Amino acid sequence: MTGPATITLGVGLVVWRGEDVLLIRRGKPPFEGQWSIPGGRVEPGEPLHAAALRELDEETGTKAEIAGLIDVFESFGPHGHFVMVDYAARWLSGDPRAGDDALEARFMSRNDALHALSWDKTRQALDRSRAVLGQNPAANPG
Repeated sequence: MTGPATITLGVGLVVWRGEDVLLIRRGKPPFEGQWSIPGGRVEPGEPLHAAALRELDEETGTKAEIAGLIDVFESFGPHGHFVMVDYAARWLSGDPRAGDDALEARFMSRNDALHALSWDKTRQALDRSRAVLGQNPAANPG
């Protein structure tokens, strides 16, 4: 099997504030104009959790705490081979504002988010995140 010469490692966060989830609309290729969860590339030597929280801050100006791993997803296509490590998180502070390569950043209901997302694996991550958070995104652990 032949494929792209490089693999891009990325991270994503499914951030819940109560019953609403944070999405961004991407402003750059790949996936320009599409709604997604905040996230992006991991820098060399950067821990995955740190990369996820950095991307969240850069793209939305918000802070969150990571609750746990959702899953690892892969994408093979014309833009290359991407490996995405997605985490579930609870919003801590900040009003979403578009930054870095995001055109928009906002909280929306689960149903609106599922409708807005174009990639099935991102919809799966959103639904699986609820299990990581114990079914209630608003619950505070411990």
